[in-house]
Amino acid sequence: MSENRVVQGRMVTAEKLAELVEGDSVMEVDSIVEADEECPDCGGNVLKVVYMPSVTELVTGWKCQDCDWSEDDRD
Repeated sequence: MSENRVVQGRMVTAEKLAELVEGDSVMEVDSIVEADEECPDCGGNVLKVVYMPSVTELVTGWKCQDCDWSEDDRD
């Protein structure tokens, strides 16, 4: 599994980061990676995580380390 990262002042695992993006628990999670982009709200660093919220869905999510902004790749 991936290393922990600081998000909004607290340490989070990849699973917790996916839950912050999803707003609910997830089934399986890949590692956390740097997204190499700035947050559109505050200009902070953005992290990327790939996760499965259900057996039939694979989602990529992005979360700012400094503010509440998050997004996923769903249409």
